[in-house]
This record gives sequence, structure tokens and C-alpha cells, in this order.
Amino acid sequence: NIMLNSKMFIYKKTIKEHHLDFMGHVNNAVYLTILEEARWEFLKNQNYTMQDIKDTGIAPIILECNIKFIKELILRQEIIIKSQVTSFDGKIGIMQQNIFNENDVLCSSAKFTFGFFDVKARKLITSDETLKNIIDII
Repeated sequence: NIMLNSKMFIYKKTIKEHHLDFMGHVNNAVYLTILEEARWEFLKNQNYTMQDIKDTGIAPIILECNIKFIKELILRQEIIIKSQVTSFDGKIGIMQQNIFNENDVLCSSAKFTFGFFDVKARKLITSDETLKNIIDII
């Protein structure tokens, strides 16, 4: 079991009109999109891009997610998403993502279980040499 002390990645975003539902707060499904955007920025910040995924044929893949909606997010609110990989064991990793409002109040907490998918073999891969190079970024 690899317990990681990976860097906390901070991503800031403004809630816009297209994020809202008819009640005037962020729709629950939109949280997944916002959190995915932060994960892609996390990878980009670690110099791991879509081109790297194409070149290696290995892509991060979400296996499970658990989201807690604690405080609503509303229009034009500035939010901060904090993302951190907390563990990686064999084929499976855990990323914690928390959304805070402008007053540093926790609004949502999400835990994502992920792995690395070999696009050609169509299966999860273990931490062999190829994967170790990728794990270094997390």
C-alpha cells in the first residue's frame, strides 16, 4: 500500500449561470463536471497531458465516487477546489477533492477511487515500470 503525501492542488473557479438548476444553486450532476475539470488541471499542472495519454496508451479512469453536498453553491460565487491523491495500492488510488467557498467554508467533499487503464488491453494496470513513471506525478 503506497500512502502518498502528494501535493495539494488548488483550483479556483467562479460559478456561472450554466452551472445552476431551477432552484438557483449548482445542480448535483454539475459537481462531477467541476471536479473533473479540477482533476484535468491537476494533471496538466503535473505536466501530464492528453498527448501523454495518447502516447502511452494509459489513462486515469474513475472507478467510484462518493460526493457529500454540505452547503449550496450559488451564482457568481468564487470557489476553491482542493485536490489530493491520498493513497495508491496495486491498481487502485484514492483522490480527495473538497470544494470551499470564498470564506473557506467546506461546501462539498468528494472521494474518487481511480486506476490507470491500458487503452489497448482494455484493463486496469498495476504499478509496473510504466505506471511508476505516472505515479511520480501524483
